[in-house]
Amino acid sequence: MAAIHFKLSPMTSALTALALFTGFAATAEPMHGIAMYGAPALPADFDHLPYVNPEAPKGGRIVTGEVGSFDSLNPHILKGTVPWQLRFLAYESLMGRSWDEPFTLYCLICETVETSPERDWVEFTLRPEAKFSDGTPVTVEDVIWSFNTLGTEGHPRYQGTYSRIESIQQTGEHSLRFSFNVQDRELALIVGMRPILKKAQWEGKDFAASGLDVVPITTAPYVVDAFEAGRYVSLKRNPDYWGKDVPFMKGQANLDEVRMEFFGDGTAMFEAFKAGLLNSNRELNSEKWESQYNFPAVQNGDVVKSVIPHGRPSGMTGFVMNTRRPGFDDWRVREAMIQLFNFEYINETLTGGRQPRITSYFSNSELAMQPGPATGRVKELLTPFADSLLPGTLEGYEMPEGDGSARNRAGLRKAMELMQEAGYTVQDGVMMTPEGQPFQFDIVLPQGETEAGSMIDIYVQALERLGIKVRVDTVDSAQFNARSASFDFDMTWFRRGISLSPGNEQRLYWGSAAADQEGSRNLMGVKSPAVDALIEDLLTATSREEFLAATHALDRVLTAGRYVIPTYEWNQSWIAHAKELTFAEPTPVYGDWIDWQPNAWWWDDKN
Repeated sequence: MAAIHFKLSPMTSALTALALFTGFAATAEPMHGIAMYGAPALPADFDHLPYVNPEAPKGGRIVTGEVGSFDSLNPHILKGTVPWQLRFLAYESLMGRSWDEPFTLYCLICETVETSPERDWVEFTLRPEAKFSDGTPVTVEDVIWSFNTLGTEGHPRYQGTYSRIESIQQTGEHSLRFSFNVQDRELALIVGMRPILKKAQWEGKDFAASGLDVVPITTAPYVVDAFEAGRYVSLKRNPDYWGKDVPFMKGQANLDEVRMEFFGDGTAMFEAFKAGLLNSNRELNSEKWESQYNFPAVQNGDVVKSVIPHGRPSGMTGFVMNTRRPGFDDWRVREAMIQLFNFEYINETLTGGRQPRITSYFSNSELAMQPGPATGRVKELLTPFADSLLPGTLEGYEMPEGDGSARNRAGLRKAMELMQEAGYTVQDGVMMTPEGQPFQFDIVLPQGETEAGSMIDIYVQALERLGIKVRVDTVDSAQFNARSASFDFDMTWFRRGISLSPGNEQRLYWGSAAADQEGSRNLMGVKSPAVDALIEDLLTATSREEFLAATHALDRVLTAGRYVIPTYEWNQSWIAHAKELTFAEPTPVYGDWIDWQPNAWWWDDKN
């Protein structure tokens, strides 16, 4: 029988308390790391991260599959479809994140970090030994150019932070200072996470143009070695990697090759894994994990099934409704769409009822809103916006629960009542809008998305019972990315991960300024003064209590906004892999980091 790994780090609760309850540093001084609240958990003389094996051997390879295609190697711009792993494996930043703490960074390219108690500036001193993969040194000029270029020509995710930087000044041969024009404690950390690019590589080239003609030269331990458009990308470990002895990197980047193979759909990818073309596969369906992972390689022990729990929020996964479109701009219609989604029946049919439903944007964590009416500081934060808040925000909102039957009569009745309240009528079996037109919409799905595709047929049948005509439009990954970026959809598949330390990214996810910004991640088009204010509240919180209250309140506004039809919650990851692929235990609080970021794996021929 295959081994099952299922452990949480014993450091988790202690680190969380330390990182979030400790008071702020009283004076500015050069440090080895920086935490969102309090001090880093690891001391200045730490030797390695707690969830890696510093003695891990070098060698071996990991081969994973991806559904879709790619036509670019630049993950920092809006144009093109890029293997998502490149952003994390093929680039480095001034600092690196510890996945065993809510939000703490340790020096990587930088040697020290210094910031004021108010966090209105942050200064980095670079390691003189830091080099790009071509052997040239990383300079302050490279860092400043990277920030200016990403902030003006890069993906919209970089532009918000750039607009909050008052100045970037070189303060020494290897040092530079960022000064900020707003009060935002997280900015000092965010600038430490921006990718550092080689200025000379881009001279005479259009940074914002998509394509495969520029193979990145970076400081990372992995370099792009070979690729074929739409077929595969191979990253090879750089034997001359400059940072192999930096404490943060000890025990990381152990595999000689990280390779991504691309497939037209999930079925083909799974068959490739069973045939041995891939040696690691993440499963998202618990029923499939239980019933279809009994092929010969699992039975004879060549493939191991590992269960990896995590302690981060659920985030939001499901079908997002575009409030820019007629119909979905009415919360009653959105609630009707949620009522028609027969989750209990879908869950039983597809997973045997094994996976719980997402109940809010921060469920599975202490950041989640509490059930029932808002009280205390949460109520105080929401009260100024009471007139604009949707029903359930202050009173309490819960996802509807069906009886598990295929018909879901209670859900159908409630949905019909809501549509009638919104002015809709049924004529000759067709749902008509208040303007007298048939109510119909498109659901855009990415090609090969088996998870969403398996649910959609059941959902469409429920919609049709109410006289709503739906067209499911399945498109390739390039079209899906383009349509998502331009908000060209009525309803579409949606997945948004959230950390234990939500911050500036919340603006891009659901801030009003991002609602009309092409390429932003605010797919639903949220424009809410309450959301904007609560994001600012969590960014400027100076205590754990204020941070929690702001997050609980934000969760209420988003959940009661009925923007997404939530599906499954993943509070653990299922990953099947070659027995030689090994990772250290206990795993970190962000345990699922292990299965999508293979830096901490190693190859052990003895297994």
